Amino acid sequence: MAGSDRIQYHTTRETVPEGGREYFDSIEESRGRVRGPFSVLLNSPELAGRIGHVGAYVRFESELPDDERELAILTTARAFDCAFEWAAHVPIARDAGLSESTIDVVAESKPADELEGNERIIVEYGRELFGDRRVSDETYEAAFERFGESGVTELTATMGYYSMIACVLNAFEVFPGTDQPRLP
Repeated sequence: MAGSDRIQYHTTRETVPEGGREYFDSIEESRGRVRGPFSVLLNSPELAGRIGHVGAYVRFESELPDDERELAILTTARAFDCAFEWAAHVPIARDAGLSESTIDVVAESKPADELEGNERIIVEYGRELFGDRRVSDETYEAAFERFGESGVTELTATMGYYSMIACVLNAFEVFPGTDQPRLP
């Protein structure tokens, strides 16, 4: 992981103050290692722990199918021009079954009408939410019809969670390694 000199990175347990090491352990246990946003969030261990708890649900337990969750994350990363989030989630999105053409529509900000069904709904929903700071009735109704009350709530919260993570990554200039997927 490349980065800047803005803030300390905590990628080993020993760098976290003793009273916050339980949060490091929890984050490492849920994700396999500590990197990216959590390496900087651990400068405030309590905050990192709370965000990590929500993130573990959003990422690993949400009712959204993996491909739809990853499309929501990529849509968010693109909206925030968040290079680290993009690089981290493109491979996960591919593994979840998103096609290269779908990833390209998001990466290049191509019209969502190049997509069909759920993919189109997710991308339009995110673009309106982040671009207009609102979701039109038409787009909301399409999302509600597809995902239901609980699902549209989880879709919105997923985008909200990853927008917060994008803010952390962008503010602290946490960048991906040179060998990772690039955001155009």
